[in-house]
Amino acid sequence: MRADQGLGTALAAEHAAVHAYGVIAARTTGRLRATATNAFNAHRARRDQLRSLITSRGGTPAEPEAAYSLPITPSTAAQAVELAVLVERGVTAAYLELAATEDATLRRMAALAMQECVTRSYGLRPVIDAFPGMPPPPASGEGTPAPTPSS
Repeated sequence: MRADQGLGTALAAEHAAVHAYGVIAARTTGRLRATATNAFNAHRARRDQLRSLITSRGGTPAEPEAAYSLPITPSTAAQAVELAVLVERGVTAAYLELAATEDATLRRMAALAMQECVTRSYGLRPVIDAFPGMPPPPASGEGTPAPTPSS
């Protein structure tokens, strides 16, 4: 896996995340707006870090698109949360490619970025998805029996 390809993929995802969180922050209020603003700033910082890394390696970082098509245009708090969770999942997936590089420094950066995305997503919607390749957890009441008090 070429590191420059992974850096480009992560940068594109960060550009899109910055855009999406700008929309989310503009359409929300209160604590959700503060959360979106913090996420916007975090993704902007990662975007800038990626741009610097690409430049320091002799590359030319891609500029953001003029416009992005969002899967949801939030008009409610629930829709804003849904969009934010989708953004975080997408950025997490984009860093997976970079996490496969041979460069240990880039792998670490990618792992930390993915951890931040998952933490933000969980903070918005405390649901844990099945680990890739693993079966989903059983529905409530199915599968693993509930513990019972011991005698």
